[in-house]
Amino acid sequence: MAAAARPPRIGIVAGEASGDLLGSHLITALKAHRPDIEFVGIAGPKMIAAGARSLFPMEKLSVNGYVEVLRHLPEILGIRRKLRRALLDDPPDLFIGIDAPDFNLALEARLKARGIPTLHYVSPSIWAWRGERIKKIARAVTHMLVVFPFEEAIYRKAGIPVSYVGHPLADMLPDNPDRDEMRELLKLPNQQPIVAMLPGSRAGELAHHAQLFVDTARLIHAQHPEVCFLVPLLSRTTRNIFESALGSNDIMLPVRIMIGHADYAMTAADVVLVASGTATLEAALLKRPMVITYRVPKLTAYLMRRKAYLPWVGLPNILANRDVVPELVQENATPEKLAAAVLDLLADRDKCQAMETEFAAQHAALKCNTAERMAEAVLPYLEHR
Repeated sequence: MAAAARPPRIGIVAGEASGDLLGSHLITALKAHRPDIEFVGIAGPKMIAAGARSLFPMEKLSVNGYVEVLRHLPEILGIRRKLRRALLDDPPDLFIGIDAPDFNLALEARLKARGIPTLHYVSPSIWAWRGERIKKIARAVTHMLVVFPFEEAIYRKAGIPVSYVGHPLADMLPDNPDRDEMRELLKLPNQQPIVAMLPGSRAGELAHHAQLFVDTARLIHAQHPEVCFLVPLLSRTTRNIFESALGSNDIMLPVRIMIGHADYAMTAADVVLVASGTATLEAALLKRPMVITYRVPKLTAYLMRRKAYLPWVGLPNILANRDVVPELVQENATPEKLAAAVLDLLADRDKCQAMETEFAAQHAALKCNTAERMAEAVLPYLEHR
């Protein structure tokens, strides 16, 4: 009787900023239908604001790359063990893991074995590398929620229940973002060339990218002194890392650091220099020409390349299945090459227009009322609660 009296409860885990955004959208969509649902697990600030209760700081999971994960592995495994015990001692009605496959799939497998339905939101990129993970996914996941249309067929072929829900960013971001209006909001000159620089959301990414982005900005400024740089950063920690790279010698470099509001910075920009990840999709949905870059430790890069299937790392190129956006990663990620690529886009309106046309097509393909599709996929697991 006590179990029947309590509200329906969903266990939920997000491991980084992009997952926190997706999770907040998911929580809001489900609560629109069932306001009584409780969410508990690991959540970031957006999910907490939407109503989730976080048992551990999400930042503890925000680690990427083989080398970096190994360094933090004991703490991460300890968090997963404690969370698993909490969820098994007081089982939720279902569990939703948001991305973070290395953390979530093992947790999902244990919960599923105990009879708890497990949904995984955002497929691991098995179409890009490590395709053998499909077997582990089948053991761990009751139902997969995918955000790209081509992923659905992969899971159907493997016999895994799947729903294509679209990408919430495609619903959230405008079809025609207004650059002039955003510049007015940010008090930026309307005619000034602006480059948005997004070096990543995690401290580890900033460790690899901060100096690279600062040196690139210096080279662009030397050739194009009127360019202003907007640098949105997620936290005070990442801001401190970037400011350390910037140094006191760059006091004359026209850099404006922002806490959050990456969408504002990209909307106001003429060109975006972005570290590979969800931010590349956001830039595409905002129809902003971009250059994609990324650096990881050499051992991590070696291991990733051995398991990779695609020639691209950026989502706009993967979705188009062709070269749309310049990618300069690892040994090609030098200040000289990045500055040249950004300056090329600033000077070539035809090239920028071709990108924007492709991005508009991608936006249309991904926009499909994600909130309702997620509700249709998830709520049947709560129909008796």
